[in-house]
Amino acid sequence: MSELRWNPVLREWIVTATHRQTRTFLPPAERCPLCPTRPGKPDTEIPRADFDIVVFENRFPSLQRDPPPPAVEGTPLCPVRPAEGVCEVVVYTPEHEGSLASQPLERVRRLIEVWADRYAELGARPEIRYVLIFENKGEIIGVTLHHPHGQIYAYPFVPPIPQRELDSAAEHHWRTGRCLFCDLLAEERADGRRVVVENDGFTAFVPFYARWPYEVHIYPRPHRTSLLELTNAERWDLARILKRMLMAYDALWGFPMPYMMWMHQQPTDGQAHPYHFHIEICPPLRTADKKKYRASNESGAGLFINDTLPEEKAEELRAALGRGNELSDYSLDAS
Repeated sequence: MSELRWNPVLREWIVTATHRQTRTFLPPAERCPLCPTRPGKPDTEIPRADFDIVVFENRFPSLQRDPPPPAVEGTPLCPVRPAEGVCEVVVYTPEHEGSLASQPLERVRRLIEVWADRYAELGARPEIRYVLIFENKGEIIGVTLHHPHGQIYAYPFVPPIPQRELDSAAEHHWRTGRCLFCDLLAEERADGRRVVVENDGFTAFVPFYARWPYEVHIYPRPHRTSLLELTNAERWDLARILKRMLMAYDALWGFPMPYMMWMHQQPTDGQAHPYHFHIEICPPLRTADKKKYRASNESGAGLFINDTLPEEKAEELRAALGRGNELSDYSLDAS
């Protein structure tokens, strides 16, 4: 069962998806459903002996192309609707071990093509209003499969956080005639203390208002609203800076950094928005052995408390960049 229930207090939709209780949970490597189907072995989600990058629909989706009717009747105050949408899994590599950071640059570049393709195809569906590309990495985040992979959700509405960003961007544009994100990027680059790494096309920085200690945002330097607007050179620049940033995370403390990563892009509602494509990466750790919890103040009041200074965390990540490059077997010079 999967349905959308409206919260009239916070004015947002909640998904109930009871069938997800039975989804696969941390199987051993030999039973991983995201590995290729090997001769003589049980079938996996991918019926091939090898592949490059694979996309398929989630077997346990929160949103469904043809959702069942809601289990309950709504009211005018608390309406309910079918959980229409699409949930996809993106498998980065046939290798069970590793991560996005450990992939060759050329594979990361191809993955960007996959992301752009799925954003375009899913966003073209008439019922879809927003496409979110994201990755959860690490058991501490709550992942249920270790194989390197990400996900894509296509929603029939704009989710709450992107909607707040859109509202802020629209208000800033109405007041100044400029892009909110372009102005933020200009301030970060002018200050420089929180910039971690940049290239011709992109800048990665710990935002002035970081909520998580090692939170990093990646902005295209030219104004771009989605992956579809990136030039070929900019897609290479995105691949390079994303790989460098993820390698720096892993080098910071000498072990694979868990994180949440998502991409915020233009809604697919057919309207023009003064928006700016960007990637946000939020590791849940505040030290090598301490987690930053989203506890009552963050969850109940919506007020994040960051126990660290963004300027200091950016300096640590800049130092880790060199160590990350030393650990890599793959060149960042491909074009």
